[in-house]
Amino acid sequence: MAVWDDLVGQERVQEQLAAAARDADALVTAQAAGEQPPDASKMTHAWLFTGPPGSGRSTVARAFAAALQCTSPDRALGGAPGCGFCDGCHTSLIGTHADVEVVRTDLLSIGVKETRDLVRRAQLSPAVGRWQVIVLEDADRLTEGAGNVLLKAVEEPAPRTVWLLCAPSLEDVLPTIRSRCRHLTLRTPPVDAVADVLIRRDGIEPDAATAAARATQGHIGRARRLATDERARARRAAVLKLPLRVEDVGGCLKAAQELVDSAGEDAKQVSEEVDVKETEDLKAALGAVAGGRMPRGTAGAMKELEDRQKRRKTRTQRDSLDLALTDLTGFYRDVLALQLGSSVALANEDMRDALDRVAHGSTPERTLRRIQAVLACREALDSNVAPLLAVEAMALALRAG
Repeated sequence: MAVWDDLVGQERVQEQLAAAARDADALVTAQAAGEQPPDASKMTHAWLFTGPPGSGRSTVARAFAAALQCTSPDRALGGAPGCGFCDGCHTSLIGTHADVEVVRTDLLSIGVKETRDLVRRAQLSPAVGRWQVIVLEDADRLTEGAGNVLLKAVEEPAPRTVWLLCAPSLEDVLPTIRSRCRHLTLRTPPVDAVADVLIRRDGIEPDAATAAARATQGHIGRARRLATDERARARRAAVLKLPLRVEDVGGCLKAAQELVDSAGEDAKQVSEEVDVKETEDLKAALGAVAGGRMPRGTAGAMKELEDRQKRRKTRTQRDSLDLALTDLTGFYRDVLALQLGSSVALANEDMRDALDRVAHGSTPERTLRRIQAVLACREALDSNVAPLLAVEAMALALRAG
């Protein structure tokens, strides 16, 4: 299985990256033989992958990293890098390659300290592989200071270092950084392609796979979770009942409270187990004595861990709310399609009765205002508005239309 097999609906991007991997292989091979490297090359030291959520930005970056580290003997016979079977490909894909660093964050941002550590690593020569590859999955979460630190490394790269940055859009990355990267845009994968992956790779029944792919509008990760997790299906069903519960002010406020509470419970479930393990590990590392008493001088380290855990919980709650708001946007998109008599496939066909009820009781203009209210709520959450206030304002706006 080639490293590109996990890319869904990204044929154009795959073609460009495969060509760059071939040129990168020719460049390293020529340098190792003491020969003059090719003049024209599709390879460069910094790449920026952008695309909507679920398009597979990190999957593309990992596949490209594996192709750059490919050591298959078939390359000498004209084979393309990225076989998927050699040690370089395999370890890169599973995250154990010594020269492939994958950076993601479960916090709200990536700070200067973490970025400086990355920049120091980027100056090293490859230890065992052909390239030193840094995959930054959340380049949009770099603080301004961290972005300025990264800029120097991207501007003056080490000879065998490659930066692979991922972000939702170009606007999410500092102009000075994106101007020094080769930019590739990913598209939302077609529903049929996502369903095929779920059937082929995950063994999901065709009807369930198609329904999940359609409901998530081509988001691969969410489609897999929706098809395999009963709790995810229950949460989605609860969210999609909200448009029917905003007929009065009391219903709006109650629905908003339940939505925020549900997101908070999700965050608690996700972080609780991890928090306990992290705390116990740190206590053991700091030499906690019997009875749980900590040695002197360790309070700062414990406080830093608690702050990190709090930020992670906040990020998880926001992600859960954002997922709910995405589902709401899809609901009103279907309502608008029905009102306009569009022939596009409905994402929420399983909620057809609710869609018809809202569509017949409203107008396209009011539906557009409701979509704008959901988008305004997402922007408010990004601006650190208290979740309950943002969701209550949205619910009241949905009622008003």
